Amino acid sequence: MQVLSSLKTAKQRHPDCQVVKRRGRLYVICKSNPRFKARQGSAKKRS
Repeated sequence: MQVLSSLKTAKQRHPDCQVVKRRGRLYVICKSNPRFKARQGSAKKRS
């Protein structure tokens, strides 16, 4: 998985790529080609 500052190019790599927000982070997931996974942002600290 790549950690990127911008996910704009990552979501355009493949038609199946989709952007998902989980726990304060943005992810690009791709079911058909898992090597296109990417992440943006850091998790919020839980107290």
